[in-house]
Amino acid sequence: MHKKIVLLMSLPAALFLHAQDVSEIRNTATVYGNNMTQGSAKYMGMAGAMGAIGGDISAANVNPAGVGVYITGDFQGTLGINSYKNISTLNNSSLSYKKNNTNLNQLGGVMSFPLYGSSWKFVNIGVSYINQNLDDYTETPGNNKIAEDITWTNQQGQQINDRAMYDGHGYNRTGHLTKTNLTVGGNYNNKIYVGMGLNFHTADLDQGDSYRIRYASDNKTTVYNKQFSPYTESSSGFSISAGIIGKVTEEFRLGASLESPTWWNMDRAYTQYSVSQDKGPITSVDIYNERRDFRSPAKATFSAAVIPSKNFAFNVDYTIGISKPKYTTSSSVNDQLNNFLSDSYKSLSEFKVGAEYRFEGLRLRAGYAFANNPFDDRTVKTFNNDGSQANINYNNLYVGKRNTLGLGIGYDFRSFYIDAAYQNVKYDYNNEFFGGYYATNTDVASEGVKNERSIVSSVKNQQNNVFITLGYRF
Repeated sequence: MHKKIVLLMSLPAALFLHAQDVSEIRNTATVYGNNMTQGSAKYMGMAGAMGAIGGDISAANVNPAGVGVYITGDFQGTLGINSYKNISTLNNSSLSYKKNNTNLNQLGGVMSFPLYGSSWKFVNIGVSYINQNLDDYTETPGNNKIAEDITWTNQQGQQINDRAMYDGHGYNRTGHLTKTNLTVGGNYNNKIYVGMGLNFHTADLDQGDSYRIRYASDNKTTVYNKQFSPYTESSSGFSISAGIIGKVTEEFRLGASLESPTWWNMDRAYTQYSVSQDKGPITSVDIYNERRDFRSPAKATFSAAVIPSKNFAFNVDYTIGISKPKYTTSSSVNDQLNNFLSDSYKSLSEFKVGAEYRFEGLRLRAGYAFANNPFDDRTVKTFNNDGSQANINYNNLYVGKRNTLGLGIGYDFRSFYIDAAYQNVKYDYNNEFFGGYYATNTDVASEGVKNERSIVSSVKNQQNNVFITLGYRF
């Protein structure tokens, strides 16, 4: 079969230069941004709003002083049934993708040690493991108005006038994010609770970014992969957290906590496509390994809770980032990403509110959380739907604003308990792709291209998650 040596905007260099990658930018917030959202069913039913209440091992993610609230030992495990749906819209046409996953989301326990004859009433030690699925696939439809006139040479040496049309894009990420924490908490005179945690993080993911071109002459298609993709990344990180909860009155509590940046070590195996000096076809496709270090933002959380009786509790949390993400390994690629993050990353912030009502052994819970998009507005060189070009300002790139609604129910059977929760999570964002360096090496075409303009679709992400926790107090 003949090959179309299509030189849309071919690079003269032997190797592509690294380009600012949208998927990496997204991952700084959604993978490495220190924003673990999983936990026990009680925690999820209250949308994670437990910073001044404590008494659940998952609350240590918000404030490790919550471990100091325990007066008994506890062991629990949580099964999560997670479902997400992405709908990507371009030029009034949409494609949707839905996926379900079932995982052991959380496992944890607390050992409580009463102290007699001291103002320190309890010292507690807690261990928690949290597993968060990173799967995210977005498929955007094609638009044949985004096209370019090209020429190619057939087997007889004849030049063919053709038209290459954008025919669709796929962004895919699979993997898991985990966080294991060891927390020590104390209870001082039943009025002040303190805690400190050591947090160990891992992230393992596979990622790809590709678009498809359709040729008008024969209706054949070619898939182009983003330079340095697909890639596999395996990372480990460490952070420290500390917090305090104080009883202002018997009914009113205040809490504050601080979590350091997470210091990540990343190992990546990526695909690099090389082109000839003479703007010819792909000369090699190679796999390379690299290691680099990354520092996520530190964050502070301030909490308040009203507990007017043993039957009702109401909690409000506000979390704010107090530093910016940064790649700490020096290289031209990391310097480019750091310049972008310095200019465009403002701050993460999240507001959460949750409540629990108890009636004998029954527990009813509800919560709501709102998280901002940590990235500033950005002007992008974009293709319009009619194929024309413009510089357009977007205020919702990469991540979007996240809204979470939680509902929960639980029942205590003396020492045993069972909790269930439902969460609905929604966020919309603008999905930038196509711009930058891509390559293909197939029977239809072989080339490397640099696209000066991006395509931007609108993505709606909706998650419907169910959590079931079984626990035992001793």
